Amino acid sequence: MIRVVLPAPLRTLARIEGSEVTLDVRGAATQGSVLDALEQRYPMLQGAIRDRNTLRRRPFVRFFACQRDLSHDVPDAPLPDAVTAGTEPLLVVGAIAGG
Repeated sequence: MIRVVLPAPLRTLARIEGSEVTLDVRGAATQGSVLDALEQRYPMLQGAIRDRNTLRRRPFVRFFACQRDLSHDVPDAPLPDAVTAGTEPLLVVGAIAGG
């Protein structure tokens, strides 16, 4: 099981209680496969984390795991072992911008 921590606005959109969801990801655990499983379970998140057509990460959404920024990794890259083992979560974080 993969643990995913979502920011409050996405939890509200998907009507998720608590800060974390667990997903059963079949095959290799990658950013892409985790997001596929997340959007399948919570269809209202389609288009909120990544573009519906290109499947690219939205500009103000970042991914972190094991104290690493995974935001610019290719979607097919394997997630860290601690994430696939369920001991560490994949964090989906809304970036803040301003001036």
